[in-house]
Amino acid sequence: MYTFKGINQLQADLRAGVISCHALTTEILKASEEKKHLNIFLELFHHSALKQASAVDEKIKNGTAGKLAGVIVGLKDNICYKGHRVSASSKILEGFESLYSATVTERLLAEDAIIIGRCNCDEFAMGSSNENSAYGNVLNPLNERCVPGGSSGGAAAAIAAGLCHVTLGSDTGGSIRQPASFTGTVGIKPTYGRVSRYGLIAYASSFDQIGPITKTVEDNALVLEIISGQDKHDNTSSSRAVDEYCKHLSENKTYKIAYLKECVENPGLDPEIRQNVDRQIEALRKAGHQVEPVGFPYLDYLVPIYYVITTAEASSNLSRFAGMHYGYRSKNATDLESTFKKSRSEGFGKEVKRRIMLGTFVLSAGYYDAYYAKGQKVRRVVHDKTLEILRNYDFILTPSTPGTAFEFGKNSADPIKMYLEDIFTVQAPIVGIPAISVPSGVHSNGLPIGLQLMAGFFEEAKLFNLASKIKPL
Repeated sequence: MYTFKGINQLQADLRAGVISCHALTTEILKASEEKKHLNIFLELFHHSALKQASAVDEKIKNGTAGKLAGVIVGLKDNICYKGHRVSASSKILEGFESLYSATVTERLLAEDAIIIGRCNCDEFAMGSSNENSAYGNVLNPLNERCVPGGSSGGAAAAIAAGLCHVTLGSDTGGSIRQPASFTGTVGIKPTYGRVSRYGLIAYASSFDQIGPITKTVEDNALVLEIISGQDKHDNTSSSRAVDEYCKHLSENKTYKIAYLKECVENPGLDPEIRQNVDRQIEALRKAGHQVEPVGFPYLDYLVPIYYVITTAEASSNLSRFAGMHYGYRSKNATDLESTFKKSRSEGFGKEVKRRIMLGTFVLSAGYYDAYYAKGQKVRRVVHDKTLEILRNYDFILTPSTPGTAFEFGKNSADPIKMYLEDIFTVQAPIVGIPAISVPSGVHSNGLPIGLQLMAGFFEEAKLFNLASKIKPL
C-alpha cells in the first residue's frame, strides 16, 4: 500500500506515475473495509470516489489538476455532499440524502480532492469521546480500548489509521483539537467566520467552525487556505482576504508567547503532560522566543459559559428535526402532537436530549436572565481578558487536553466529568479566535500528547508558522 507522507510528496509521485489516483483510491477503500471494526466510516462512497479519481487522473495527464489532486478526503457526518447521505450520526436523520453540497465540499472538489466517505462522530457533534453516535463507538487506532476523542472522532481516527490524507471536522468547543490531541494528528479551529458554515448541520451557530485534520502542519495550512473565504450563502463568513498560509511556514520569526498558569499548573493536569509542556516551553525559549506565565482567572467559568450558551443555541437549532418533513418519523405516532413527541424522543440520543432540555431550560421564562443572559455577559468578560493577553503576546499556549485518550466508559457515567474534558479547548470558540493542536510527545502509556496554540483574530498564518516549528519531545 502507498505510504502517504504529505500532499506535496503525493502529488510528485502522481505526476511521476509512481501511483495513480484510481489505484490509490482503490487501495484506501480496500484498507477501510479491512479496518471496518474501527467504525470510522458510516459510509464509503465507492462509486463517486472512483469516478472522481479517474477524472483527476486525466487532469494530471493534461496538466490541469488542482491543488488537492489525488488527496483522499473524509467528511465528518455533519457536512453535506450533494447526492450523498448525511445524518450527524443520529437516528433522526436516518436515510436522509443531501440536496446540496456544503461550500467547503465544493471548494475541495474544485481543487480535485477525492471524497471517500462520511466519518462517524458524536451525535449532532455533541460529545468529547465519540461514544454518543447512534451508530456505535469509533475506536482509537493507536489503542482500540481507548476513545479517539470527540466529536470529530471518526475524522481524527481516519488520519491516524492512514485511511484518509485529510479530513474535515467541525469544532464547537474543541471537537477538532481534542481528537487531534488523542490521535497524534494536527487539527485547527479557524477564526469564527474564516470558513463558511453553509452546509454544516448546526449545533451552536455562534461557536461552530469547520476545520481540517491532517498528518502535518503543512497539509493543514494548504487545506485551510482552500476552504477559507467569504461565502454569499453564509452571512457570518468574513470578507477579509485569505492569507497564503503555506508561504509563511518557512519564515524564521521569534514571538512573544504567554502560557496560562492556571492551565499548565492545574492540579487536574496529568503530571507527564505538564512535564511535556515544560519541555516545550524550554525548547521555545532556546529557539529565541520569549515565553512567560500569565494569569487567567476565569478558567473555572469557561465550561459553564460554553454549556449554557451552546445548549441554548442547540435547543433552537435542533427544533427543526421533528419527524415532519424529512428523517425519522415514529411508527407509533397517531396525531400531530404524538408525531413531534415520539419522533424526537425516539430519534434523538440521550446526550442530545440532555442538551436540548438544558438549553430549553436556560431560555425559559424566569431563567433566561439568570443563566443565558448572564452567560453572554461572562462570555464578554472572557473575550476581553483573552484579547488583553493577545495585545501583549503573539500567542497563548496551553496543553490541548488535561489527559491522554481515556478508556471507553471511564467518563460516560458522569456528564460533568466528560464536560471537563473540554476545559482547555473551549476558550478559543468562546472568544472566536483560532487555535491549533499539534503533536507534542508521547505519554508513558504510549498515547500521544497535544499542545495547543491560540492567536488573535485571523492570525492563522502566524499560528501555522509557529506550529510548524513545534516538534514532539
